[in-house]
Amino acid sequence: MKILGIESSCDETAAAVVEDGRTVLSNVIASQVEEHIIYGGVVPEIASRLHAEAINGVVAQALEKAQLRLEQIDAIAVTYAPGLIGALLVGVNFAKGLAYAAQKPLIPVHHLRGHIAANYLCFPDLEPPFLCLVVSGGHSHIVAVEDYTRFRIIGKTRDDAAGECLDKAARTMGLPYPGGLNLDKAAAGGDCTAFSFPHPRVEGAPYDFSFSGLKTNVINLLHNAEQKGIALSQKDVGASFLNAVTDCLCENTLRAARDEGFQKIVLAGGVSANSVLRKKMTDAAALNGYELYFPAIRYCGDNAAMIAAQGYYEYQAGNTAVSSLNAYATMGIDES
Repeated sequence: MKILGIESSCDETAAAVVEDGRTVLSNVIASQVEEHIIYGGVVPEIASRLHAEAINGVVAQALEKAQLRLEQIDAIAVTYAPGLIGALLVGVNFAKGLAYAAQKPLIPVHHLRGHIAANYLCFPDLEPPFLCLVVSGGHSHIVAVEDYTRFRIIGKTRDDAAGECLDKAARTMGLPYPGGLNLDKAAAGGDCTAFSFPHPRVEGAPYDFSFSGLKTNVINLLHNAEQKGIALSQKDVGASFLNAVTDCLCENTLRAARDEGFQKIVLAGGVSANSVLRKKMTDAAALNGYELYFPAIRYCGDNAAMIAAQGYYEYQAGNTAVSSLNAYATMGIDES
């Protein structure tokens, strides 16, 4: 079954064709990074306009690279939640029009479910159940993936997401957008013990995260040093901060895997590309005997191949949409 996936939840306009949820026939992404760099982050109105300009061409390229005509596609999957509402609406409305014109089934896909499905593209034998740490600019969740379309939230952030925390720290350090990626590069080779940052815990909720205090701590450190004219090593600050953030992510995930009885642990989302997180989880998995999976770097960020992959399993479960499908800025991964 060949599914055309469409993704426009933030600042990437993407389209892809995936066969049977596992085989990528094409994957096209139009990035808006250069347009948003001057603002230090994504401007929703600009993102929506750029999606509208790019989406037709991106879909056409995806079909061309897959060497398929639209009539040869079996269904159309689209991200409908969560994300920037204006950006989502561009993709949803385009997909609805295309599905109606081509008389193809329309499949609504939750963005975070798509991130988890990115692993299916890289590991053909990976099947639920497993435990997944989903970490991105807007989300930090520990999720029990009980089946391809059945999810249970075990832990989540109470305030800022890990990716947002990294982005804000990077911006305060003077690093360009995208902050998390550039912080990872800038911290390479730094002393992760040079600065002591807190490791926040949520009382009574051992799997939940809290990153707002950690973010405030690094911002205060940098601002105080600037006011006193003290030069801090960017490498050491970055390495120490990354060490604290990834410690929190790893500790809670490993605790949840142990307590919930999971042997397979999966990473997903943009922050799953972080080199420090990957190394720590790889080392911990080897030490404790867990199977660990994380997607190839090209599938960590927003892309449409992951949406088409999850779309296949949503279709198999009978989750299709009618022409009144709407977009939603917020929605839990366990909702539909």
